[in-house]
Amino acid sequence: MNLSESPQFLLDHMLGRLAKYLRFLGYDALFTKEDDDLLISRALREGRILLTRDTGIVKRRAVKSGRVKSYYVHSDDVLKQLKEVANKFHLSKKEIPYCTICNIRLVKREREKIKDRVPSYVYKTQKLFGECPSCHRIYWRGTHWKNFFQSFLEEMESQKLVVTSKDNASYQQIEESK
Repeated sequence: MNLSESPQFLLDHMLGRLAKYLRFLGYDALFTKEDDDLLISRALREGRILLTRDTGIVKRRAVKSGRVKSYYVHSDDVLKQLKEVANKFHLSKKEIPYCTICNIRLVKREREKIKDRVPSYVYKTQKLFGECPSCHRIYWRGTHWKNFFQSFLEEMESQKLVVTSKDNASYQQIEESK
C-alpha cells in the first residue's frame, strides 16, 4: 500500500462494531470470525492491516516479524477504539462510505429514484442517498449521523486526529421492507 491509497482493514471477531464505524467513515473494513491462522493468511494474501484485540495473534511469528501489518487495539470501548485507530493510521473521513453490512462502497442515488424505497419524511427532509449494490439497502445522512458522527468528527478534528471531508455522503441505513 502506498501513502496515497486508503488502508484496507481486516478485523477479528472482537471488533465487529469497530468495523461498522470504519465503514461509515469510508474504509474497507472486513470483519470475520475466522481462526487466527486464517486471519493471518488472509491479511497477508490481501495486503490488509489486521486489527485485533487478541493478544495471541500479535505473538504470532508473521505478525511479530512485520510480514503481516497489524495493530493491537487497546480499548474495549468502540468510540475509543475508533479514535485509537484513526490516530494510529491518520484516517480522514472518505467521500463515500461502505455498506455497514456488506462492506461494499455505496453508490450515490438520485433522490427521485429512491422515493418509493424510503419513508416519506426521509424523502422530504434528506437530499443525498446512497445504495449498497449488493444488498440494496438505502442510506442517508439521518439522526445516526447527526447524533454520533458529527460530534465524533468535530472532536477528532479539534484534537487534530482526523480531518473530515466536507462531502455530505455519509448515510444512515434503512432496510427495505420485503
